[in-house]
Parts: sequence; C-alpha cells; structure tokens
Amino acid sequence: MSAPRTELPTLPVTFRPTLTRVVLLSVGLAMFLVITVVALTLERLNPGERASFVFIAALFFGVLALLSRPRVSADDTGVTVVNLTRTRRLAWQEILRVNLRSGDPWVFLDLSDGTSLPALGIQPGLAKERAIRDARALRALAETRGAGSDDTASGA
Repeated sequence: MSAPRTELPTLPVTFRPTLTRVVLLSVGLAMFLVITVVALTLERLNPGERASFVFIAALFFGVLALLSRPRVSADDTGVTVVNLTRTRRLAWQEILRVNLRSGDPWVFLDLSDGTSLPALGIQPGLAKERAIRDARALRALAETRGAGSDDTASGA
C-alpha cells in the first residue's frame, strides 16, 4: 500500500521546526534578560562578577540559538542540510530515500554513498503532523528530482 500522493512544494523551500525554534529563542531571550537584570540589580556584585553573569547569560542564549539552527533547504539543484554545527550540500541524485519512521527524533536521508544523514530540520517533537507533511514533501521532491524510490517507511 503506497502513501498518499503528496503535492510538490514550489522551490526553493525551507523546512524547519518553527515551533521548537520559537520556544528555544523565547526561552533563551527570557533567560538572558532575567539573568542580566539580576546581575545589574544585585548591589553586592562587583563589575567583574556582573560581567560574568551577563557572559553566562549570553552563553546560555547562544546554546539555545545553536539548537534552533537546524533546517533543510531545497532548490532546483539539491538540498542543503543545516544541523547544529555542520552544513552539508547534497545534489538530488545523492538522496536515495527520505525516512521518518515512528519514534525517529528527526528525518534521516539515505545517501548514495551508503551513509545516512540526519536532517534535524524536520523533527516531530512539538509539531508531529507538520513534520510528517514536510517529510512527505521532501520525499516527493527527492523521488521526482533524484534517485529516490517508493520503498519508504509508512510513518511518513
């Protein structure tokens, strides 16, 4: 039994966990503001201690901003996968299969070199239905533009 036919998105298209990104950046900004205000209002702190509070707050915000970075961008020539610290550009022909199985934390791309690349830009964490829809759209693009096949899991 094949999955329902997915309409191809207009290229270029970017897939990212928007709700997760909003939560991470909002919490990061709130933490930065609270820690900075506390550092500036505590009278017993010297300037060096205040600076260290603000530095730690900026560090927390930076980590949360890094966690909100993942995305998958597709255009006519291929796909760019941006994960936490690495970015990889793939031609459509390099992507054999797009997988999002039940219980997977994010999409995995099976590549023509025999490896699998996690694509953290499509993750079912806070928005499962959207992740499934995005995974199906990326799968449909890979099948029509590259070496993709119909042999995919039924989870997406």
